[in-house]
Amino acid sequence: MQEPPTVEDLSRLMRRMLRTDGDPQAKAGHRLVRGGALVVLAAAALIVVLGSIYQIEAEEVGVVMRFGKVVRQSDPGLHAKLPLLERVRKVPIQRQLKEEFGFRTDEGREGPARYRTVPPEALMLTGDLNVVHAEWVVQYRVMDPIAYLFNVRNPTGTLRALSESVMRQTVGDRTVTEVLTVGRQEIEERSLAGLNDLVDQYDMGVRVVQVIMQDATPPGPVRPAWDSVSGAQQQRERMINEAWAEYNRDVPRAEGEGQEVRLRAEGYALDRVNRAQGEVTRFLALLEEYRRSPDVTRTRLTLEAQERVLGAVKGKVFVDAELRGILPLLQLDGRVNTGVSSPIVPGQGGGGS
Repeated sequence: MQEPPTVEDLSRLMRRMLRTDGDPQAKAGHRLVRGGALVVLAAAALIVVLGSIYQIEAEEVGVVMRFGKVVRQSDPGLHAKLPLLERVRKVPIQRQLKEEFGFRTDEGREGPARYRTVPPEALMLTGDLNVVHAEWVVQYRVMDPIAYLFNVRNPTGTLRALSESVMRQTVGDRTVTEVLTVGRQEIEERSLAGLNDLVDQYDMGVRVVQVIMQDATPPGPVRPAWDSVSGAQQQRERMINEAWAEYNRDVPRAEGEGQEVRLRAEGYALDRVNRAQGEVTRFLALLEEYRRSPDVTRTRLTLEAQERVLGAVKGKVFVDAELRGILPLLQLDGRVNTGVSSPIVPGQGGGGS
C-alpha cells in the first residue's frame, strides 16, 4: 500500500515547479501567474473602494449599521463606510408614501396606468348586514427612520394590516346608505384617527397623513337592485325639497298678508278710538260752554248746522215766509238764472243763507 506524501515531499515538488533553470516556458508560466495575481488584487481593491462609498438622495436618510448595530445616520450626499463591516439602509423621510387597498395600480412602461381590483380587500360588511365594495388609499410619511426599521419587523405589511382592520371596523359601525352616500367623509376622519392611534401604540415611526375613500359601491350582483332603490330615494328627496320650496314660498307670503290685515285692523281700531275720544272731548267742551251761556251756544250751533247743510246744496236761494214764491233775481252762487222755480220753503225768520 502506497503511503501519502509528506510535507517535505510537497515542499520539494513546489520548489521544483517554481525553479526555471533557464527554461523559457517555465519563465513565461511564472510571469503569467504573477500577472493574474495582480489582476485579482486590483479587482479586489476596486471592489473594496466602490463598496466603501455610497450616496444618499435628497429625500432620503441613510442608517449605517455595523454588525447589525446602528452607529450613525447619513444626510443626503456622498459618504464613506467601512467595506464588508458596515451596511447602509436608505429610508425615504421626505417623500409621502401610499398604500392601496381594494385595488392596485399597475404602472406599465407604455400607455396609461392599469387598474385592477382586489376583491378580498374590497368586500366589507356594514352595520346593517349589507356588503359593499370599498377602495381606499392610505398616505403616510416616515418620521423616525430607526423606529421604522427596527421596532416592527415588516412595517409596510403591519401598516396594511392595521389600516384594513380599522377600515373594516369603521364601515361595520355604519349603515350601507351612510357608507355609499353621506358618511364617507366621516369614515375617512374616523379611520385616520384610529390608524394613527394604533401606529403610535406600535411605535412604528410613521405618521398617517390622509385616508381617502376612492370608491364605495354595491357588489356587482346586487348593483341593479341598488340602483333602483337609489333612484327611488333620490326621487323622494327631490319631492321633499320641492315641497319645502313651496312651503318656504307660500307660508311667508301668507304670514305677510295676515300681518298686513292685522296691522290694518289695528290702525282702523286706533283711528276709531281716537276719533271717539276726540268727539267725546269736543262734546264735553261744548257742554261746558252750553252750561255757561245756553243762548249763545244754541245760536252758534244753529248757524254752524245751517252752514254745514246749506254748504252742500248745489243751488242757493233765499226764502221768505211772507212771499209766495222764490226770489229768482239774486244768483248769489254765480250761476246763470235758468228760470226754474222751486217750491216755497216755509221759515221762521226773515231769510237764510
